[in-house]
Amino acid sequence: MKKNRTLTQKYLEMSERYEPSCMNWQAPVVWDHAQGAEIWDVDGKHYIDWTSGVLVANVGHAHPRLAEAVGRQAGRLLNTFDFPTPERLTLAKKLIEATPAHLDKVFFVTTGAEAMDAAMRMARRYTGKFEILSFWGGFHGRSFGPMSLTGLAKIKKDFGPLLPGTILAPYPYCYRCPFKKTFPDCDYFCLEFTEKVVETESTGNLGALMVEPYQGTSGFVFPPPGYLKRLEAWARKRNILFILDEVQSSFGRTGKMFALEWEKLEPDILALGKGIGSGIPIAAVVARSKILASLERGEMSSTTGGNPLSCAGSLAVFEIMEKEKLVEKAGKNGAYLKKKLLALKDKYPVIGDIRGMGLVYGIEYVKDRKTKEPAPDLARGVVLACVENGLMAGKLGLHGNVMRVAPPLVITPAQIDQSVAILDEVLAKI
Repeated sequence: MKKNRTLTQKYLEMSERYEPSCMNWQAPVVWDHAQGAEIWDVDGKHYIDWTSGVLVANVGHAHPRLAEAVGRQAGRLLNTFDFPTPERLTLAKKLIEATPAHLDKVFFVTTGAEAMDAAMRMARRYTGKFEILSFWGGFHGRSFGPMSLTGLAKIKKDFGPLLPGTILAPYPYCYRCPFKKTFPDCDYFCLEFTEKVVETESTGNLGALMVEPYQGTSGFVFPPPGYLKRLEAWARKRNILFILDEVQSSFGRTGKMFALEWEKLEPDILALGKGIGSGIPIAAVVARSKILASLERGEMSSTTGGNPLSCAGSLAVFEIMEKEKLVEKAGKNGAYLKKKLLALKDKYPVIGDIRGMGLVYGIEYVKDRKTKEPAPDLARGVVLACVENGLMAGKLGLHGNVMRVAPPLVITPAQIDQSVAILDEVLAKI
């Protein structure tokens, strides 16, 4: 690290001293402030953001309208616990109007993991069944319930027996198909295999399935077109609740307000988070009223869920997205970004796959395109070099070899050009 970055060194030493190592920072940077799609660290160095603060800052960092709404509300009322407020009720109405018509009740919580936990409880109570189907590579949160349904061994390692009733089936990771098949010739074989999984593992108490429109933590893994609709039909045929985890994919990230719009999905329970507050802690579960009616009054609550500060912020996010047409921009600028990323793939053999839509893409690095052997060390080197050159990035994936490309929806074509140029320069050197 450069000697003149003394503040960065100071704060990183404080992090090592006072914070546990289980809290991971992917690059040695201490953020100071940010605006739109740009970040400045404590030493004044400038970056273009490809992380959105980990898929949160959809309307951009420190949007003035959002900051104003939160500041104004902070001077009025911060929290009421279960008492309703105009802010919470107005946001509830807004969400019901924005989501599919059959979803007509909203339960507010604070985090995505809390939303998934609430969804699990709703499903168990309504169906009277304790089994829930989830998928290899899926990630639904780090609290114990959602962690049990997570299909990543590294998330669950050494935590002992998990929640009973978890059934895991393969998710269509087409670039690395576990069955060595290719789409569309496979004819959705993984869904056929899911039937076999349930036949052999279920005790007859399967009440719901939980799935992400794309798997974020596993490396921005997108299923082939039509898979999610077929999965929904499979669930309907078996009278299984369809829970869609849109904590990461909602609020414009994929080029639609909600990812479910791409295939006209009709989930029984929809979980929202991250982009709903664009940095303000808030999440929500939107569900059919008959499901929530199975719970008695007072059986579910959240200390700061739906607090007026977060709700005022989320209402501002809605307003910003509508006025600035950020969903449309995500689609248009995302297509421009994808074209430039695919050009890099043509140029550099270490890029095995580019996948995504809207403003969320995964760049998967490999040692050899033919063998597809993962290159996690290379991915880390690329990320660190990009950060050093002014492009804030991170890596993820089952093998730690996928570079995260998920800028705020306010990123401009000029910023896309500049950021891709940084990556190009880094790849040329590495």
